[in-house]
Amino acid sequence: MKIRAAKKLDCLPPYIFSKINQLKTEAYKKNLDVIDLGMGNPDQPTPQHIVDRLCDTLRNHPKTHRYPQAKGMPKFRRTVSEWMNKRFNVDLNPDNEIISLIGSKEGVAHLCMSFLNPGDVAIIPDPGYPVYYNGVILAGGKVFQMPLEEKNKYLPDFSKIPEKVLKKAKIMFLNYPNNPTSAVVEDLSLFKEAIKIAKKYNIIIVHDNAYSEITFDGYRAPSFLETPGAMDVGVEFHSFSKTFCMAGWRIGFVAGSKQIIGPLEKFKSFVDYGVPTFVQLSAVAALTGGDDCVAGIGEVYKRRRNKFIKELGKAGWEIKSPKATMYLWAKLPKKFLKMGSLKFSEMLIKETGIVSTPGIGFGVYGEGYVRFSLVTHDNRFHDAALRIKKLIQA
Repeated sequence: MKIRAAKKLDCLPPYIFSKINQLKTEAYKKNLDVIDLGMGNPDQPTPQHIVDRLCDTLRNHPKTHRYPQAKGMPKFRRTVSEWMNKRFNVDLNPDNEIISLIGSKEGVAHLCMSFLNPGDVAIIPDPGYPVYYNGVILAGGKVFQMPLEEKNKYLPDFSKIPEKVLKKAKIMFLNYPNNPTSAVVEDLSLFKEAIKIAKKYNIIIVHDNAYSEITFDGYRAPSFLETPGAMDVGVEFHSFSKTFCMAGWRIGFVAGSKQIIGPLEKFKSFVDYGVPTFVQLSAVAALTGGDDCVAGIGEVYKRRRNKFIKELGKAGWEIKSPKATMYLWAKLPKKFLKMGSLKFSEMLIKETGIVSTPGIGFGVYGEGYVRFSLVTHDNRFHDAALRIKKLIQA
């Protein structure tokens, strides 16, 4: 008996984190002292008041053990609406402009399936978070890769997108603060330009704002939805994974145009039951628990950023200091450029035990770079830099 998976699975690239995890497992087997700076998986614990809320809810409110509402409980959606208003001065109707998600990764993939017909075009940033590409392919759509280049501060040049692509496009993805490049927008001008394009060519703008609260040096990330006209053409995704170190809890939300939220809610009601109620109530505690814990999490990443950049600089590897995210986007040292990012990352883990993510895993324009995630104990960054220095000088 021959069992064949759907052909669209064959169109997906190898999931880069699976490859890295395989190499990491091999390193552990060789008893290497592994320093894992690969996946953006927060190592800091979820703040205690959020954990306490979960424990209390589970113990004392058994009704929360039942099936949740697919769109999210009213209290969660109201709290998100209040938080978005307080944080970004954005007014949202919790009844039809917000829904909860089992993490924003799931939400992005489900949005693609909700709107893309076979052959529809989606414009995605390159390099970019892999689910943009993968979600489009799984929905049967076609991808146009929009370059993000260092010479343009990793911002897209919309003028370089062919008009024939714009006429066929149904979705455009944006992501600032950016993963993997850590680039930011200094004002709303990029979003204003995107909205003009969206209205002219009838394109849905999807802004991924998962790193809005992980910012440094006085920088405050804006919301796409702050921009005049944004609610007519787009939505914005938010995640609790990075902001509150709740990656394993699997909760996020999407907000914006009810014309976009509605079909996504309908799709989700057919394929999942939504986020468990006790997790939603914990997320409410996260959003209403004050800003101190978020600031504390950000200070840890800032301290690690400063230390690692300084130590790598001593090794001769100059890396620009980002204003946001939990990543360093590092151009390969000149002597390793011809090697390519995948082989460099393989060499790095095999010879030093340091796990990084090759830039090629985020798209063709990510080649020549690696991404380091600032997700291990502060003291380990000194060790990592020493090992890298030996490798570079060898």
